[in-house]
Parts: sequence; C-alpha cells; structure tokens
Amino acid sequence: IGTNEFDRAIAFYDRVLATVDAVRIVTIDNVAVAYGKQFPEFWVQRPYDGGEAQQANGVHFAFLARTKAAVDRFYAEALAAGATDDGPPGPRADYSAAYYGCFVRDLEGHKIEAMFWDHSKAPVSAA
Repeated sequence: IGTNEFDRAIAFYDRVLATVDAVRIVTIDNVAVAYGKQFPEFWVQRPYDGGEAQQANGVHFAFLARTKAAVDRFYAEALAAGATDDGPPGPRADYSAAYYGCFVRDLEGHKIEAMFWDHSKAPVSAA
C-alpha cells in the first residue's frame, strides 16, 4: 500500500502487525518496508511515481491470526495507534462459522483486517 506519511505508517504497522506475528522482512531506505511471517507478504511504501498515495475503494488486506485473542489484540492496538473502527472483533456468519475477525482503517484510510480461521468449524468441501 502507498503512504504519504512513511515514518508514521511504519510505526503504525510495526506495532499492529506484531499482534499477528508479522515482522519487517525487507527495508529499503526510507522508501519501503515489507512485512511477513516468513517472507515478504505486505509492503508499505512511498508511491514510485512521486504522486499522492490513495486508498482503493473496495480493496482491503487481511492478516491471518493464530487465535481469536490475537484478532482482539490487533483491533485494540490498531485503535490505540490511531486507526478507526470499521467492524469490531467477532464472528461473521456470512463468511463462515469458521471465521472470526475485525476491520479497521489505518492512519491513511486503508482498510485492514485481522482474521482467525477455526478449522474445526470449517465446512468440508468436495474437490
């Protein structure tokens, strides 16, 4: 995702993504940071074209949490770090009985989600 406030965005994501065990994997001098659990999965960066970063309508990023408690921590840390609520932690029956998640808007309005998937409640599909 693009950011217009690089240092502020990186401080936010350092704090919030730690709740889902994602850490900095790659840092490119004051230009970009990639977060992940084992490899780069999510990039925060200044726009390459030098223009203003924007949010995309209908786009959001989901981060897999190991537990429901981690989803709750993600939500609490995000709000404490300046995010705005876009859906508190809880089940979402429309998604599946296996789903538990939350939604927030980061400091620049990007929609991000933390979710836990309870495999014991997941429907088994025929392949």
